Amino acid sequence: MSGAYVGLFSAAFGAATLLPLQSEALLVGLLLSEQYWLWSLLAVATLGNVLGSLVNWWLGRGIERFRGRRWFPVSPKHLEKARGHYQRYGHWSLLLSWVPVIGDPLTLVAGVMREPVGRFLLIVTLAKGARYGVLAMATSGWMG
Repeated sequence: MSGAYVGLFSAAFGAATLLPLQSEALLVGLLLSEQYWLWSLLAVATLGNVLGSLVNWWLGRGIERFRGRRWFPVSPKHLEKARGHYQRYGHWSLLLSWVPVIGDPLTLVAGVMREPVGRFLLIVTLAKGARYGVLAMATSGWMG
């Protein structure tokens, strides 16, 4: 596997976690280089981003057992507010999992709310794959 694909996967994976990373610029750069197949770049970026979101979901599944600890990163008030929003909008809110700032915490809350992993993966894959697809279409328009 080319180093470019490993780098793209790593950037997309990290960007989907709570780390302050982004993968879009790397994807656009690779697309503009015209050295890589479009569909393979989209697959690698989407897979990395979805697996990073799955890490958030998994962390969310176990995070509440630490709720009473002093170092717990979320106040009870904020956690309850997030639960309320998720209960109100449901699993379809995961269609926003691609949105910067809100998407990563949303995937964590999905784990807290015990969202079934199959439905989680389906919706998050659609959302994140569509985001990369739109970015690729916009990039190919610039190249044309």
